[in-house]
Amino acid sequence: MSTEPFDAVDVIRTKRDRGVLSPEQIDWVIDAYTRGAVADEQMSALGMAIFLNGMNRAEIARWTHAMIESGERLGFENLGVPTSDKHSTGGVGDKITLPLAPLVAAFGVAVPQLSGRGLGHTGGTLDKLESIPGWRADLTNDEVFAQLRSVGAVICAAGPNLAPADKKLYALRDVTSIVDCVPLISSSIMSKKIAEGTDALVLDVKVGSGAFMKTLDDARELARTMVDLGTDAGVTTVALLTDMSTPLGLTAGNAVEVQESLDVLAGGGPSDVVDLTVALAVEMLAAAGRPRGEDEVRAALSDGRAMDRWRSMIAAQGGDVDAPLPVAHESEQVLAPADGVLSRLDALAVGVAAWRLGAGRARKEDPVQAGAGVVLHAKPGDVVRAGQPLLTLHTDTPERFARALEALDGGWDIAAPGTPVARTHVVIDRID
Repeated sequence: MSTEPFDAVDVIRTKRDRGVLSPEQIDWVIDAYTRGAVADEQMSALGMAIFLNGMNRAEIARWTHAMIESGERLGFENLGVPTSDKHSTGGVGDKITLPLAPLVAAFGVAVPQLSGRGLGHTGGTLDKLESIPGWRADLTNDEVFAQLRSVGAVICAAGPNLAPADKKLYALRDVTSIVDCVPLISSSIMSKKIAEGTDALVLDVKVGSGAFMKTLDDARELARTMVDLGTDAGVTTVALLTDMSTPLGLTAGNAVEVQESLDVLAGGGPSDVVDLTVALAVEMLAAAGRPRGEDEVRAALSDGRAMDRWRSMIAAQGGDVDAPLPVAHESEQVLAPADGVLSRLDALAVGVAAWRLGAGRARKEDPVQAGAGVVLHAKPGDVVRAGQPLLTLHTDTPERFARALEALDGGWDIAAPGTPVARTHVVIDRID
């Protein structure tokens, strides 16, 4: 006979019938699922009921709290400096964490950046960094604290005891088609970030074809929900809505994105990557109580301060900062069929192509190729000539080219010469 205070079937029925889950029901179902007393098929049913019927603000807050309570909390009170973190909802060519963490650390704010791996068309920060020979993602809590004291920034995998309920639920959401659900996305992201114990959090909520949130209204709802969750938990939280209709920068992959990040840290790099890195750094510094102007932040990219932090950060995790990055064995170019202006380059098409070339994975356990990816030779608004390379595809396995080219079919348009094409600003809105 069960001694559980609730029955999973009753909890599922409440949400199925559009009811409101009580705090006690939520606490119990998250705890029971984490310890195996609620089965995967029952949590799948509850997840689908939430997907279809939603949750109110109090339910989402309690669900997030219960996921935090399923594991340990880190805390950085003893560092002696403020901490600030950034989370992106995922996009194509989104290498911003790489230059951003050392840039913010250069101003005396510690950055504990717990990151993830890629799944599907969105790349993972850890996969990118693992293309650096020797670099390791898995650190103990003691190693994280030591590196924050010595370097001021760390990018690593979250430990197994941080919101373990989220790890189980994340895998379940992926295989039951309930990923793009505001209550479940927001509680997943914020449970990990609040448990991490950072003082301040800046959210980069992507909107457009290459993002989970395709419309501005959906992105705003997600941003608002997450900002409220952070604020209610005592974390200074702000969100930027940023454009993901076109890939960020000129690369999508792993080693190719690390190289582009190095270009930014050396004072160069594509303007959209630099602009977003600087905008997020300004927000992170202000949220941590160390405000700096945009010009001052840009200067730290061009004068080498951010690069110095990067080198220390990578070396501290075993990475060889001077080793050449991996290069794919095979490449193939996509050429412009006519003269004109590139009017559209779809982020999703490029992301799926990079994934099919081997830069991403279909399942969590799949390996990724360090050298695989897509390099862009033009962005919307650029003049192109017939026969000019638009994209170069890279992979170690040339049999992948055909499927990657299929993904790109219809993913770009060339307008007649002289056609005006508006260049979009990468930052669309700010929510606090």
